[in-house]
Amino acid sequence: MRTILVVDDSPTIRKMVRAALGTLTDVGFIEAGSGLQAIETLALHPLQMVVLDLNMPDMHGLDVLRFLRSHSRYRALPVIVLTTRGDEASRDAVLEAGATLYLTKPFSPSLLVSSVRELLDAVPDQP
Repeated sequence: MRTILVVDDSPTIRKMVRAALGTLTDVGFIEAGSGLQAIETLALHPLQMVVLDLNMPDMHGLDVLRFLRSHSRYRALPVIVLTTRGDEASRDAVLEAGATLYLTKPFSPSLLVSSVRELLDAVPDQP
């Protein structure tokens, strides 16, 4: 089973993401309600993907993304940024920092599912 870390300070959004991705039968989920919690979770669990919000109270999602990309262990980890920020400057900054995909809220569940499936299919299986 592959594991996706869903990082958002809103429990409602985390629940919506899990519900949308619930059609993927070979995927499990871990949730984090903050950027700091996400980084702690990374150290404890092998993950195949992160769905990451930007606007969080303790650590901005862009800082989490930069942390991931600064460590060789996480450089190739697919990261989908899912945010309310639809401006071009935010999008450009996130993609430049190494996000795999940038989606805005409200999100299309079918687009999220197809994007996750495509990205997971490209990630090699881990023991």
